[in-house]
Amino acid sequence: MPDKINLLPDNIANQIAAGEVIQRPSSAIKELMENSIDAGATEIKVIIKDSGKQLIQIIDNGSGMSVMDARMCFERHATSKIKSIDDLFLIKTMGFRGEALASIAAIAQVELKTRRAEDEVGTLILNEACEVKLQEPCQTPIGTSIAVKNLFYNVPARRNFLKANHVELKHIIDEFQRIVLAHPDVFFSLNNNGTEIFNLPKGNLKQRIVALFGKNYQEKLVTVNEETSICNIEGFVGTPDSAKKSRGEQFFFVNKRFIKSNYLHHAVNTNYSQLLQTDSHPLYVLFIDVDPKRIDVNVHPTKQEIKFEDEKIVYSFLNSAVRKALGQFSITPSLDFNQETAFSRLEGFNRGIKKSDDNSIAHFDTSSHYFRPLRTENPDAQRNADNLKNWEQLYSSLKKEENEKDENESLTYVSRSSSSNSTKENGQMQLTDAPQFNEQLMTQLHQQYILSPIKSGFMLIDQQAAHERVLFEKYLSYVNQQQKATQHQLFPVKMELSRQDAILLKEILPQINLMGFDLQEFGNDTFIVHGVPAEMKNSFNEKQAVQYLLQQLRENMELKLNQPENLARAMARQSSVKSGTLLSNKEMKTLVDELFACEKPYAAPNGRLTFLIYKLDDIEKLFQKG
Repeated sequence: MPDKINLLPDNIANQIAAGEVIQRPSSAIKELMENSIDAGATEIKVIIKDSGKQLIQIIDNGSGMSVMDARMCFERHATSKIKSIDDLFLIKTMGFRGEALASIAAIAQVELKTRRAEDEVGTLILNEACEVKLQEPCQTPIGTSIAVKNLFYNVPARRNFLKANHVELKHIIDEFQRIVLAHPDVFFSLNNNGTEIFNLPKGNLKQRIVALFGKNYQEKLVTVNEETSICNIEGFVGTPDSAKKSRGEQFFFVNKRFIKSNYLHHAVNTNYSQLLQTDSHPLYVLFIDVDPKRIDVNVHPTKQEIKFEDEKIVYSFLNSAVRKALGQFSITPSLDFNQETAFSRLEGFNRGIKKSDDNSIAHFDTSSHYFRPLRTENPDAQRNADNLKNWEQLYSSLKKEENEKDENESLTYVSRSSSSNSTKENGQMQLTDAPQFNEQLMTQLHQQYILSPIKSGFMLIDQQAAHERVLFEKYLSYVNQQQKATQHQLFPVKMELSRQDAILLKEILPQINLMGFDLQEFGNDTFIVHGVPAEMKNSFNEKQAVQYLLQQLRENMELKLNQPENLARAMARQSSVKSGTLLSNKEMKTLVDELFACEKPYAAPNGRLTFLIYKLDDIEKLFQKG
């Protein structure tokens, strides 16, 4: 029997390895920019075409490479960052694996120009599919220029899996932002298809944040600075009024390396729990400086996951630093950080509690934004009053939760025991027991559901899900029929967006105007709002409407929907009547009529059910069981 195990050729092995390191154009940009940072560059220019599919070019003024280094850098596991196994635990550079250039060269056509300061001429290398096609001297400035052309040209399956240009551009901007935030002392620029997206001069971290996310953050950043024996924490967190409904402005850096950590994210968010709604996310850009011996960055090829020697201590210090920062700026009450409760649960941080000679108790006056201690003459009486108040609040909240739980459980039980009164006919769902659309018979439950009687029982309609379905089909019809219903404003509104939002809005501007908006570019990431869709609620002003729409659209970007469906879904989500909105009987009837006039009335665009049917027979069985 012949042997079965074969040694893969280098080109196949490199293509397989490239799948882990280079997943899309943004991955290549990240690796190449980090190489420029490690080379000591103070100016880095990024040029892309076709969202990186056609061209990715990184130009830096770093140290450059010798002739031999320029040839060796394309070899797998060739790196200047480490020389022994011990160096893995002392890593201070961005890269160290020696995989990036070899992986990129395996799936693209690469042109490298590089020159050191001490060399009179530079080196030009053309590499295609891990094969050097040309190497010769050339005239080039000090530093390195790498042009990656036709990414995944020899792996068509991978190229076909790339998303639309605006989606790939979003990923590129995300990676670009992470690197430029970590290095505010370096000049960066990003150019896409001949248009300059970012031009970021050298400065400090606050200036870099404002340049990236907009001038509205100028007065909404709170400084975080905490030095400990384990790690140093510095950076900025946003004030509560700067929070957004979608994520994307949350950044952790460990030794200037961007990381993702839900555990540390919780440490920050805990301090906003009483300040924000559950679906809001504050901005933060936080740097954790720790001894390289206490972390392991060699966890994943993307190097966005690391392991701490003691993650609980880092969590506690981070939680404390953010709480202290918010407290000092009168956003939350100041606390005694000499006895942080999170530390007292850790070994090595236990300490005694000093007793005060003063028997009076300090209380906080919360009538203003500033917290000041008040003294009470009778601490026992005050303590008893506070205890009574606390018990009353606790009992009231428990009773409310119990009632809500009982109600939810009964609803869940009824809905599980009953199947919807519908059948399938020609692949379409058909109601066999239609609701009685009499506005006098309808009622609203908890300003969230509409209850309508039917012959066999009753129908419970989710008002927000139902309205989303109605608006979704209405917006799609506007696009298909090339018509729109616009509510024009008496005075046009000027609106300045962040660079990322402006890029996204320019991409969808023709289609968004078909759906009822009337927006025009005004230059420098500024737009003029002349009108909004007629269905849009008055609770949004024009700027809020556009920003909320962009947030919804970003959340839907990875869905396999075409652009009109994506926009219609986002606009329906924004414009729909929300839970907690009081509806009149006429409004309820109109909503139900429009729902069952839809092509697909049974589910919202996100798949959530719009209504449930409860049969009288099933309800009667429940009472018999009792």
